[in-house]
Amino acid sequence: MMDLYYTEMDQNKISIRSYKMMLSILDENPELKNILKTSKGIKEVHARIDEWVRNILGGNSNAMRYFEYKISGKDALLNLTWSEIAGIRILDYVKNAGKKVEDANLLNRVTVIQPFRILWLAATKGIGGAKFDFFTDMQELFRQFNGTQQHSLPSKEQVLGWMDRHLVGSDVEVYKIRQKNKRRIIKVIIKKIESGEWKSPKYKFLKDISDKEKTTLVEKWWNDWQFHIKFAIRDPETLNEMLGNSITPETISIFNQAREVGIPFFVNPYYLSLLNTREYEIGPGSDQIIRDYVFYSKQLIEHFGKIVAWEKEDIVEPGKPNAAGWILPSQYNIHRRYPEVAILIPDTMGRACGGLCVSCQRMYDFQSGHLNFNTENLKPDNSWDARLEELMEYYEKDSQLRDILITGGDAFMSSDKSLKKILDAVYDMAVRKIENNKALPEGKKLAEMVRLRLGTRLPVYLPHRITPELIKVLADFKAKAAKIGFKQFVVQTHFISSMEVTPEAIEGIKQLISAGWIITNQMVFTAAASVRGHANKLRKVLNDCGVVSYYTFSIKGFKENSHNFTVNARAVQEAVEEKRIGTIPSSIYKDIKDLSSDAENIKAKIDRLRDKKDLPFLATDRNVMNIPGVGKSLTFRTIGITRFGHRILEFEHDTHRNHSPIIEKMGNFIVVESKTVRQYMRQIERIGENTSDYVDIYGYSIGETEPRMSIYEYPKYDFKITSEYTNLEV
Repeated sequence: MMDLYYTEMDQNKISIRSYKMMLSILDENPELKNILKTSKGIKEVHARIDEWVRNILGGNSNAMRYFEYKISGKDALLNLTWSEIAGIRILDYVKNAGKKVEDANLLNRVTVIQPFRILWLAATKGIGGAKFDFFTDMQELFRQFNGTQQHSLPSKEQVLGWMDRHLVGSDVEVYKIRQKNKRRIIKVIIKKIESGEWKSPKYKFLKDISDKEKTTLVEKWWNDWQFHIKFAIRDPETLNEMLGNSITPETISIFNQAREVGIPFFVNPYYLSLLNTREYEIGPGSDQIIRDYVFYSKQLIEHFGKIVAWEKEDIVEPGKPNAAGWILPSQYNIHRRYPEVAILIPDTMGRACGGLCVSCQRMYDFQSGHLNFNTENLKPDNSWDARLEELMEYYEKDSQLRDILITGGDAFMSSDKSLKKILDAVYDMAVRKIENNKALPEGKKLAEMVRLRLGTRLPVYLPHRITPELIKVLADFKAKAAKIGFKQFVVQTHFISSMEVTPEAIEGIKQLISAGWIITNQMVFTAAASVRGHANKLRKVLNDCGVVSYYTFSIKGFKENSHNFTVNARAVQEAVEEKRIGTIPSSIYKDIKDLSSDAENIKAKIDRLRDKKDLPFLATDRNVMNIPGVGKSLTFRTIGITRFGHRILEFEHDTHRNHSPIIEKMGNFIVVESKTVRQYMRQIERIGENTSDYVDIYGYSIGETEPRMSIYEYPKYDFKITSEYTNLEV
C-alpha cells in the first residue's frame, strides 16, 4: 500500500508556481542542475551530489568530521560555517535516502525520505507531487550552501529592541484595561447568580441587597481562589458574554465543534480578564500568546479522538516496564523517565488544573476521559491514604530516586490539608530511607531524598491560590525537611508570556519565595510566544521577580498541536541569536549554583549577578523538546523533508544527564514536524511580525542540547551510594 501511495504521488504534476521555483533553484546552482538533468537514475543523482558536496567540504575538515559524528557538541557546531551546516544537511539527505519513517501527523502512515528523488522528478519530468513549501526550503538550503545567503548574528542592541516591543502584565496601562475587564466579568457573574443559573451555597446573595452591595461582595469573592474554580467558564456562550461578545462567529463555531467531539473547556474568571476585547486598547496582538492557550484550533478538533501518546514512557501498566524500562506500582500515580526522579500524581484535586492549556501535554488523557474538570469528584476518598503509603514505599526502596516532582494536574489544586498530608508522607518516607541506609555499607547505600518539586501553573492561572495558609504549609515542610537532608525546594511553574506577570502574580511569587522555595519557570515555546525578543523579555521580567528560567519547551504532539507548534529551527535560532545576550560566564557558575541555597534572598542575588556581569537576564534555561523516546533534547540533525515541506529530524538523547540504561538499545528518534518552516513564517507574519527579521531560520538544521546549568545539579552525598538499579527491567 505504501508503494502504491508513493507511485501515485510521484505521478502528480507540480504546480506552475512550484515549477518556477524549481527552475530558480536550478539556475542558481548550475552543478546541481547538471547532476539532475544528466544523471540516468536516482542512484547516480545521489552518488554525484554526495561526491560534489564532499569535495567542497574537504575530506578531513571539521564539517566532515561533524557529519561523520567524530566530533559533536555545542562548541563544535558553533565552529562550523553557515555553508558547512548546509553541506552537512545535503549529505544527510543523501545518506538517509530511502529510509522509511512513520508520520504520526498522517496517523502513522509511512513516509519515505527522498528529497533528491522528488527534486529530480520535478526537474526532469515536472512531476513528483511536491508542494511549494518543499521547493522554498530546498532553495534556501542551496542558497545557504552556495554562499548566496550570508549569516550574521544580530547585535545586542537589536535584540534589546525586540525585547522592548513586548508589554508586561504589571504595566500601568495594561493593568487599567484588565481592571475594566474584571468589572465587565463581575457584571456577568452577578447576572448569572441572580438568575439562578449559577448556584453555590457559599457564593450567594442575601435577599434585598443593592446592586452596589452585590458588586462589593463579588469583588471580595474575587480574591478567593475557590470562587474562580467554582465559577470557571465551561461553555462558549458564557465565554463570549464575559468577553463582551467580542468573539467572532467562526471562533464560536470552533468551540461548538470542540464541545461536540468531547473536548472540555475550562477557564477561570481571573485568567479570562487577561484577554483583550478591543485590540487598540493595549496593542495589536499583545494577548495572542494567552489567546492561543485558551482558544482551540481546528487541528485539535479534527484529531481529538485519534491523538496518540507522544511520550511513550507515560503509557504505564503496573508491574510491567514502561518505555524507559522502569517498573511502576501504579498506572496513574507515578510516571518515570530518569533514574533520579519520579513524578507523583495524587488522587486529589491536584489531578485537575486551574484551566485547560490547549496544547497540554496530557491531552491524550483528556481524550480518554482520565483527566477532566469534574473537581467535585476529585476529592480524595478513604482509599487514598493507604495508596499514598504504598506509593511512598516505591520511593523509599528505590536505589536511585532522590527527587520527587508532585504534579498532576496541578499540585496547588490540592487543598492545603491534602497537600500537607502528601508532604508529610514524603517526609516520613525520607526519614525511613535514611534510617534504612544506616544498616547498609558504603557503596551499597540507597540515594536519599534531596529535592522536592511542586509542579503548578496556578501562580499564573490563579495567583489568588497563594494564601497565607498555603505559605505556612510550604514553610513548615521546608523547616523540618531541611533538617533531614532535603536541600532543594522548588515550585516549578509555567509562565508563557510577560503579559501573565501581573501585580497579583508578582505578589504570589513574593510570598512563595518568603516560604524559602525557589521558583523555576518552564516556558512553552508556542508559535505566538516564539516571536523575536519575547522569550528574552519573559526571562528578564521573571528574573526581576526572583524567578529563574528552567526550560524553554518546543511544543510536543502531532497534528493536533500544529497551530501552536514552533519549528525546531526557530528554537535553535532563538538560543543562538537572542538568548545569547544572557549567557552566563563560567566565572559565576558557583554563584548560580548557590542561588537555591538561600531562596529568601534569591531576587537580590539575581540582581547582583546581572549587574556584575552586565546581563539583562540570567540564561539558566535550556531550549529543548520532550522527545518521543525518553526525556528532553534539542540534539538533532535534519535528515529529510517530505514532499509537503515538513522537515524530518533525527534526535539523539541529552548527553548532559543520567538516563535509564535502556537508551543504549533505543537508538535515535525521528520526528516529522507538523508544520513547515514556511507555514511558521506565514503564521508569525499574520500576527504582525516582519519576516525579514527571521531570514536565517531556514539555515538552522542542526541542534545541540545546551549543558545543564549548575543550579539544577543534584547535591552530592557525603557517602557512596550503590550503582545498582532497582525497579528496572531492560
